[in-house]
Order: sequence, then structure tokens, then C-alpha cells
Amino acid sequence: MRSLLVHASNDGTFESRLQVSLDLARRFDAHLTFLQTIAFDVVIPTDPFTIGGGELSALTKQRAEEFREQVTARLGKEDVRWDWQVESGYDGATMTRHASLNDLAVMGGGTEGVNTPLIGLLAIHCKAPLFVVPQDMQSFDAGGAAVICWNGSTEAARAMRASLPLLTAAAKVHLVAVGSEDDIDNHELPMTSAITYLGRHGVDCEAVTLPRGDEPVPETLRKAAMAREAAFMVMGAYGQPRFFETLFGGVTRSILNDLPVPVLMAH
Repeated sequence: MRSLLVHASNDGTFESRLQVSLDLARRFDAHLTFLQTIAFDVVIPTDPFTIGGGELSALTKQRAEEFREQVTARLGKEDVRWDWQVESGYDGATMTRHASLNDLAVMGGGTEGVNTPLIGLLAIHCKAPLFVVPQDMQSFDAGGAAVICWNGSTEAARAMRASLPLLTAAAKVHLVAVGSEDDIDNHELPMTSAITYLGRHGVDCEAVTLPRGDEPVPETLRKAAMAREAAFMVMGAYGQPRFFETLFGGVTRSILNDLPVPVLMAH
């Protein structure tokens, strides 16, 4: 994991992903590429006294430049390799394109509505796994424990494979499934296959099956991560036909809106 793409947007969660990205770069001797997208402004004039489209675009560019200057001044004092790229367009398109030649895309989340549609888009179309960072994180310990959220799907398997560099560095790895024993046995990919795969890569794990009680599955997973003092979680992201019910209306969306720890996601 030597090339990390960082979403460079002044959205209130940038400071957290900046600190986490720096820690990841130091741990894995990685290069950081900060991608800043300046969105096109579309203004329909309805008031003769309103700001015009051209003026608003200039203001947007000015604020973007100020943000870039503030962050790059700080990066110049850090002990990591980095570059800063600026493009005009839309975050989803530019991040998807640049992620094709990066090992991990670092995003910010954990606040209701912040970046959730963008994360959903990238989780499905991005060629690199996402590392979604909660708000107010000041550091990241890659040597901490990991919780893999397992449901036997190909999406969960791909997320697990994509997280191997982090899992190899983790002090402990917990493979967690929620449901009855019959549910687990009927998974597309059984938990035993996941354990075998991890073992072949030198990753020992604790396999845990948690009962599905009255509380929502996301809450069960959150509690499992916190009880095991996880530094990060790993989970799959789903596409059509399960896209809206699982990513935007189910476990994944709920986790994204209330992140207990960073989450590595892949489709």
C-alpha cells in the first residue's frame, strides 16, 4: 500500500482524514496524493442584485486556493511524500478516475449526510477500496485491532482482500458475523473459507458469531468493534440490486453516519 488518494475538500472532516492519512503514509512508507476538485457553479439569476455566476465562480476558486495554501504549508513540514492536484469538475468523477492508480482512497464521514452520497457513489464505482474516517480523529494506529464484518458475500470478501496490508499490520483480527448459526452456514462464502484465506496470508483471526437480537445490526457491529477496541473495521459495499436498501438504507449507511472507527469499504 504505497499510493494513497486523499479527498481534499474543506467539508469539516478534512482535518481528521489528513491526520489519518499522515499516519498511514508513515506506517506504510506511502505517497499521498491530495485531490482537490473545484465544482462548476451553476446560478440561475432571479434577482438583479444577486451575485452572478462568474463572480461566484471566482469566489469559489479563491476559497479553494486559500484552503490549498493553508494545507500545503502544513504538509511542507511533514515527513511524508505528497503532491497536490487540482481539477475542475465534480468530486465523484475526479476521485473515481484518480483512484484507478491508487491503492486506497481516504474519505471523511461519520456525520449525518456529510459525504454519504459521494461515498456511496465511490464505493460502487471506485477501483480502489475506500478508507472512511470519522470526524474528530487525531491519529490512527495501524497496529491496533481490526474487526471484519462478515456476511459471506463477495463484497465482504473483496473488502477483506483489499484490507490485507492493514490486517497484516494489526495486532489482532476479529472476524464477526451477525445472525443464527443456520444463517452463517448458508452464506455464499462460509466463514471457514475466510479464516483459511487469512491464514494463508499469515493473518490469525478470532471468528465470532453474534446473535441477531432486537437491536439493529449496525449497533451490534458497533458494539462488537468497541468491545474489541478496534482501530478500524472492514465491510463490503453493495451494488444493484441491493444498492439502495443496503448502502443508503441499511447497515452500511447507518455505519457511515455514525462511525465508531475508520471503515475500509470495497464493492
